[in-house]
Amino acid sequence: MASLSGAPSKKAIRSPGGTNPGGSQGGNNNNKGNSSGQTVKFARRTSSGRYVSLSREDLDMSGEFSGDYMNYTVQIPPTPDNQPMDTSVAAKAEEQYVSNSLFTGGFNSVTRAHLMDKVIESEVSHPQMAGSKGSSCSMPACDGKIMKDERGNDVIPCECRFKICRDCYMDAQKDTGLCPGCKEAYKIGDIDDEIPNFNNGALSLPAPDGAKGSRSNMSMMKRNQNGEFDHNKWLFETQGTYGYGNAYWPDDRDGDGGDDGMQKGVLDTSAEIPWKPLSRKLPIPHSIISPYRLLIVIRLVVLGFFLTWRIRHPNPDAIWLWLMSIICEIWFAFSWILDQIPKVTPVNRSTDLVVLREKFEMPSPSNPSGRSDLPGVDLFVSTADPDKEPPLVTANTILSILAVDYPVEKLACYISDDGGALLTFEAMAEAASFADLWVPFCRKHDIEPRNPEAYFALKGDPTKNKKRSDFVKDRRRVKREYDEFKVRINGLPDSIRRRSDAFNAREEMKQLKHMKESGADPAEIIKVQKATWMADGTHWPGTWASPSRDHAKGDHPGILQVMLKPPSSDPLMGGGEESFLDFSDVDIRLPMFVYVSREKRPGYDHNKKAGAMNALVRASAILSNGAFILNLDCDHYIYNCLAVREGMCFMMDRGGEDICYIQFPQRFEGIDPSDRYANHNTVFFDGNMRALDGLQGPMYVGTGCMFRRFALYGFNPAEPDKIPQKGAEAQALKASDFDPDLDVNLLPKRFGNSTMLAESIPIAEFQGRPIADHPAVKFGRPPGALRAPREPLDATTVAEAVSVISCWYEDKTEWGDRVGWIYGSVTEDVVTGYRMHNRGWRSVYCITKRDAFRGSAPINLTDRLHQVLRWATGSVEIFFSGNNAFLASRKLKVLQRLAYLNVGIYPFTSLFLIVYCFLPRTLLISGQFIVQNLNVAFLIFLLTITVCLIGLALLEVKWSGVALEDWWRNEQFWLISGTSAHLAAVVQGLLKVIAGIEISFTLTSKSAGEDVDDIYADLYLVKWTSLMIPPIVIGMINIIAIVIAFSRAVFATVPEWGKFIGGAFFAFWVLAHLYPFAKGLMGRGRKTPTIVFVWSGLIAITLSLLWVAINPQQGNPVQGIGGFQFP
Repeated sequence: MASLSGAPSKKAIRSPGGTNPGGSQGGNNNNKGNSSGQTVKFARRTSSGRYVSLSREDLDMSGEFSGDYMNYTVQIPPTPDNQPMDTSVAAKAEEQYVSNSLFTGGFNSVTRAHLMDKVIESEVSHPQMAGSKGSSCSMPACDGKIMKDERGNDVIPCECRFKICRDCYMDAQKDTGLCPGCKEAYKIGDIDDEIPNFNNGALSLPAPDGAKGSRSNMSMMKRNQNGEFDHNKWLFETQGTYGYGNAYWPDDRDGDGGDDGMQKGVLDTSAEIPWKPLSRKLPIPHSIISPYRLLIVIRLVVLGFFLTWRIRHPNPDAIWLWLMSIICEIWFAFSWILDQIPKVTPVNRSTDLVVLREKFEMPSPSNPSGRSDLPGVDLFVSTADPDKEPPLVTANTILSILAVDYPVEKLACYISDDGGALLTFEAMAEAASFADLWVPFCRKHDIEPRNPEAYFALKGDPTKNKKRSDFVKDRRRVKREYDEFKVRINGLPDSIRRRSDAFNAREEMKQLKHMKESGADPAEIIKVQKATWMADGTHWPGTWASPSRDHAKGDHPGILQVMLKPPSSDPLMGGGEESFLDFSDVDIRLPMFVYVSREKRPGYDHNKKAGAMNALVRASAILSNGAFILNLDCDHYIYNCLAVREGMCFMMDRGGEDICYIQFPQRFEGIDPSDRYANHNTVFFDGNMRALDGLQGPMYVGTGCMFRRFALYGFNPAEPDKIPQKGAEAQALKASDFDPDLDVNLLPKRFGNSTMLAESIPIAEFQGRPIADHPAVKFGRPPGALRAPREPLDATTVAEAVSVISCWYEDKTEWGDRVGWIYGSVTEDVVTGYRMHNRGWRSVYCITKRDAFRGSAPINLTDRLHQVLRWATGSVEIFFSGNNAFLASRKLKVLQRLAYLNVGIYPFTSLFLIVYCFLPRTLLISGQFIVQNLNVAFLIFLLTITVCLIGLALLEVKWSGVALEDWWRNEQFWLISGTSAHLAAVVQGLLKVIAGIEISFTLTSKSAGEDVDDIYADLYLVKWTSLMIPPIVIGMINIIAIVIAFSRAVFATVPEWGKFIGGAFFAFWVLAHLYPFAKGLMGRGRKTPTIVFVWSGLIAITLSLLWVAINPQQGNPVQGIGGFQFP
């Protein structure tokens, strides 16, 4: 195919392993020469107002080599007296400027890189942080700073060590090409050497400090008696070679690269290590699952006989009552089947992190330094409004991501700010700055959790299991710094407002001065835009506090800032006494961190969160191209720093090539101890999802999910039987191998017109494969393919990333239809997962011993109802759309299809539930029952069904690990939501489908809590909403019906206690389920609005009188109550 498997660029050919599609992390950068030609205007405004061009063309200093030199190569591994030269000064300087620049662009606009002198008010020190500077420039009358590389070292282009900033360096190159210090020409060729790739088979030697090896081998750290390094002893102890190449050791690799991707003559000891699985499937014990399945069959059979009996034995005295009840019961049976049958094959799973480390990170003859062979992971965090989603919460989530236990060079974190707010931007910059201290502290002392707010809020002894003697001192120091960090974050709104007011006042003064000098009328009103200003004294390109054209929430350009540039491929140890804390033996590198705010323009449908996620997918494909994507909400942080490794155990295991995503359970903090409204949702996460894991896999639930990037692109899983094994293990496949219907000439129709994005697709697919270390792995990659370092960023690459987040990019493409997150539903998560399962992929549910992620959930009744309303509305949209499981392909398994059918059908149960909840009132007031006589057959059926239900509940609690109280809370809230939010969702969905009318249920009145010190104060907050009316009416009508029926039975001449008990049983069943709802209405101290009871009482009395008027009782002796005539 043309664009997915074309010839590599010249730079790719020069890079070691450049022709290997899996040769480097972020390997798509190897094809920058074949990019779509995206240009960027890189400029800096000087103090005189002149713009100095900093375009990439001015930085291209790579020389041309003759054919002789191109064919003559010697690769020498690094030893203590021989270290490889750095990459070119131009590339390093450009990467530094890229990270210090704010990129903006969009539809019909030029992509600009605004060079920022500072990103935040405070100083930054980490070399990866945007705004970090080196030493002062040595040029006279220049106050610039020289650049730092990713390891914090000054970038000095000449051997004379003359310090020069980038601007002066460019001027010197343009003018004379001589170094201002030694007056000699810069030796570009010597500096532009590429770092050799020692991972294609040649044996690189361990570093002298033993950072990745054993510290017990003293000869690796000491020289011989003459003070010289003992090469022979070094080579003997490392069993290594001094190098290879056609000048010393001919490259005798065979044509197909060997069976295992190793060179001939190199001993591969990996074959001596027995193969071990990375994950295991643990079935439920037969003593639990067999009775569980038996009870399901028994209850299913009894239901069939019961419904048959009910249909054959109508109640002629109350035919409408019988008809309503039998319709509801048939629907409930159908709904129970959809919910229960997919639960017949639940499974548990376990992972082995030790084996994962042995396979991918342990030193070996082909990888003496132990460089990681794990694939890259891009982590997405989405936020939209800093007023509703506090920046401090988002910042803590980012800090937990940056501190995750995974190879630093393999991670990249992206924050999507859909509001384009400067407050979010500066909060993220503050978080990146604080990460310089927080992340090494976590690594040094094995901190859990790595969210600073959650960590410092832990109760108990913080020194437990801590081995270092300086832990208490470090923790106290970091706690002080975090308190200051919170003060800065919380003070950002006022800081930005004061800064903007000051700059706007300055602009008004300038305008007034200009008017006076030009002789204009002083009485004329001065018109100056009320802009929002950044810390460097320039306009914020995003949303302003006073919205204006190009600076409003729905109208602003795309913004991209590399907050933390990509780290170096080798560990960077911190300093000792001179540093803030002693990190002398701690890797202080930070993962790549990028701020993204996609372009928004009026007239475009931006598709909310799904559109933001797709923008991140495209931008990350250009910048880092991690083979896997983990998405989190801004309030869900990483609670288990090994969570990414846990998920990788499934993706990299045998058979992992057809896994589209790993779904982790959602766990919540701040929930009241009784979990009144079933916020933990444990029955779903520990029961339903665990059961689906035994089928085709769990559903995608919106957050805490690790995706395979290739699956998000809309491709089908690989079919190893139809693909030659040799090709599958040695090279990346073409897109047509996965999708035969895909026309390679129509790639822009599916993915857009970015060539760099198209070139990244086969690379992501290749890097996401498991290692071919077992005969059963028919679709793997050779070991060591992902050990090469990634290339530095340049302006062209970042400009391309800005281009793909523009509002027009998705026009006339399949983004949101087949590719990426799917549009058209408020529950885009379920639809996205369904589309993947429908293409034949499977998913895995990963429950870790320590919760992988934790977040927040609404504990207020009204907020909880509105949350459920949103979910139910999405389900109704799914039912009336093409994503209905009725229309699924044959690749979706039968039981998985039932589970997805239940997703679209469950809100409609509310229609029948409402009717059934009014039945007790009808039974009690009318004196009738759903059957003509309470005979033995009816009671036996009812008893058998009830006993089966209790048995199923107990066994399900046993295999799922759910507490019985949680199961009961779930049942209670099922009725509460079914009579309120689900009913509203059905009405809203029907109006939207039939009449095209969209209704939103919003809050109409609020009652604020007073106890701000109580963390559960929001639980007692009563906010009136129309969703509360149906449950209130149902509760009051059932109470009134019980009172009336009891009075009638007491004063009746011939009381019919049987019918009263039958009706009262149903009424108490309803009221017991509504108990949490009633407690929520009570609030704290009876703060429920009086109007609630007035309205509910009026409605209940009116409905009761209406029933009596429609169906008056005549000639019934039960109605005679002494001297009192019941109306």
